Amino acid sequence: MANDLIEQCRNRDRRAQMALYRKYAQGMFCVAMRFVKNEADAEDLTQEAFIKAFRKIDQYKGEVTFGAWLKRIVVNRCIDFLKARRQHFVELEENRLQVTEAENWEVESALGVDDVKAAIEELPENYRYVVQLYLVEGYDHSEISEILQLRENTCRTRLMRGKGYLRELLKGKRHVAES
Repeated sequence: MANDLIEQCRNRDRRAQMALYRKYAQGMFCVAMRFVKNEADAEDLTQEAFIKAFRKIDQYKGEVTFGAWLKRIVVNRCIDFLKARRQHFVELEENRLQVTEAENWEVESALGVDDVKAAIEELPENYRYVVQLYLVEGYDHSEISEILQLRENTCRTRLMRGKGYLRELLKGKRHVAES
């Protein structure tokens, strides 16, 4: 059914576009909310992403699901929006980072998903995007490097440092036990 809708959308069928919109709008809105944290902005960005998707639907080759293709458009639109809206540059103090290679964090039982999401929001932007795309959105390094236009090694380094910084933030809030 989805492939039929996509083909109809390629022919500029408004009913098919509306059907695809209804099918994916809520999920794409949730993705946008995870980035921008504002309902009005998330709605606007979701709408803009759908408009772009319908304009560029001929570029959809079916190599991934339509939802994955659309999600990438939403993520890119959100990142562009946040970059444009950034009012000041957060200077990263590299000497504060403690690079962690240990994946076994001892986490206090009171730690919740909201605590982790809040801590991710405190990360410097260049780490926050990589950590969010990897841990929350489920992209792999090659996808993240393509989305953010980074080399894969840079992506891996930022993820490792971002996770270390995240650990320090949680530890500072007493959510991660000292090792």
